[in-house]
Amino acid sequence: MPNFPVDEPLLRRLAELMNETDLAELELTDGRRSVRLARGGPPPPPVPAPALDPAPAVPPDPEPAPASPDPDRPEEFADHVGVVTSPMVGTLYVAAAEGAKPFIKVGDQVSEGDQMFIIEAMKTMNAVLAHRSGTVAQIFVENATPVEFGALLAIIE
Repeated sequence: MPNFPVDEPLLRRLAELMNETDLAELELTDGRRSVRLARGGPPPPPVPAPALDPAPAVPPDPEPAPASPDPDRPEEFADHVGVVTSPMVGTLYVAAAEGAKPFIKVGDQVSEGDQMFIIEAMKTMNAVLAHRSGTVAQIFVENATPVEFGALLAIIE
């Protein structure tokens, strides 16, 4: 790929492309330079807390313990400290090649920095690494499937 000028027209065109296609993130690399755009913005303004009513004379019934997340509903794990999410849009692979041994399986021990998946984006293979050490408790994705930015991939306990 020839060198590309990193200038205002390029950045404007990439931003337009993101808006036209509803992309959350876009990265362009020419081998030695890279431009990455990601959607974001200032955090929403804080919402004032409602005024508290005086405490009732009788304590309320204790709430039941929250149910554990359903493994068939990965969105229930979104706030889990061990959730591994997709850092980009692309095609996810669980092994280095078709028919090769997967990088991980449920029950495997992983260390921080171990490769868990590969995501192909714009003909570039990108490693998805473990952000913490632990045991792989869940894998939510299949080989060679498209993933979105932020998609839940796995849980490390």
